[in-house]
Parts: sequence; structure tokens; C-alpha cells
Amino acid sequence: MQVVSSFLPFAPISWWAHVIDATLITFDRAEHFEKMSYRNKYRISGANNPIQLSIPLVNGREQRSAMSAVQIFNDGKWQIQHWRTLVSVYKQTPYWEFYEQGLQSIFERSDTSLTDFNNDTYKWVAQQLKLKTTVEESGQYLAAYPETIQDIRKIKPHKSGEQLTEFPRYYQVFEDRIGFLPDLSILDLLFSEGPHTASWIRIHRNELIGIV
Repeated sequence: MQVVSSFLPFAPISWWAHVIDATLITFDRAEHFEKMSYRNKYRISGANNPIQLSIPLVNGREQRSAMSAVQIFNDGKWQIQHWRTLVSVYKQTPYWEFYEQGLQSIFERSDTSLTDFNNDTYKWVAQQLKLKTTVEESGQYLAAYPETIQDIRKIKPHKSGEQLTEFPRYYQVFEDRIGFLPDLSILDLLFSEGPHTASWIRIHRNELIGIV
């Protein structure tokens, strides 16, 4: 199976269901940045509500640049804020210490390119899931691909208040306070399931794909 996708930071669980057994993933560097998408944000749990972590961009989210040209605005030290939030939320989860050191190294870099940072997050997660998928990058935008290639570039955050009751459940650290939150960043599942994450996704793959 071949998949074409946008570059996403710490993509949601449903995204990983599409790519976990792909033979080839083509990341589209030529597509234009799309606001209200996952291209510069990821969603995690919080003690009182979901938290959306956004990567600030030069020229803000109104730009119409190709993804390959989108630059990160690093003056605000967003990496420190993201890391502190992850520590606060996930330090008590079962597998925090298992992933802490490797994950922290991503936030200690000063990537200026959004696609470079997003690609770093993909590589790190793929390594944890022990994926052996071939990856390539496309510098030429195509609006449509053959039906034999699964195009998941249009995956967007679920609408506020949208109920995904069919989403398979797993342990979430704050579920007793705020209820179960479906389709968070893959980080949420990793900290709960650890080395079993890939198996969990494969077991529930058909359910997860149907949600997107």
C-alpha cells in the first residue's frame, strides 16, 4: 500500500493507522500550507481539558507558501513551552521515562523549517513503532493521485463537540476528570501503551481508518 501525506507534527492516532503498514509514504513538500489543519499543531490531553500545542510560524498562519518554504518563528522559545507542557501532562504516565530522553532531544533543536521539524517527529515516532516503511518526498504538487495510492493530505482536526464514540479506548491519565478524548496525538497513546503501541494500532486499524 502506498500513501501520500502532508508533513504533520506528532500526527494523530488515526493518521498512524493509515501508514503503519504502508510500503511507501510520500510526503508532499510542494503543497501549500493550510490553516485549521494539523500541519503546525498537535492535540494532547490536559488535566482539565484538551490542549492544542501550536508551532508559531513566520508570517503567521495566513501565509500561502508551499510547505517547503514555511519557516518556524523561534523567537518565542516555543520549544520550551511545549516541552514543559508535555512534562506536566505525561510525567505520571506508565511509559514517560521510557521515551523522555529521546523525545526531549527533538525540542532541544532549533529547526527553522516546519517540514524539517515535522519530519523529525515522524522519524522519531516511526523508530519507536519499529516501522520499516520506505519514505520519499515530493517536490511537485499533484492535486490528485491514482486510486491505487491513498491520499490522506486532507485529514483535519475533528470539529469541536464532535462525538467519536466508536473510537477504541485505551488508558488516559485524566479520563476520570474530563472523560476519554479520542484521536489525540500519537504521543498520548505512546505514553500509555509504550512498546505495545504498534500492535494496538494494528488491532484497531479498521476502526481508526473509518473515523477519518
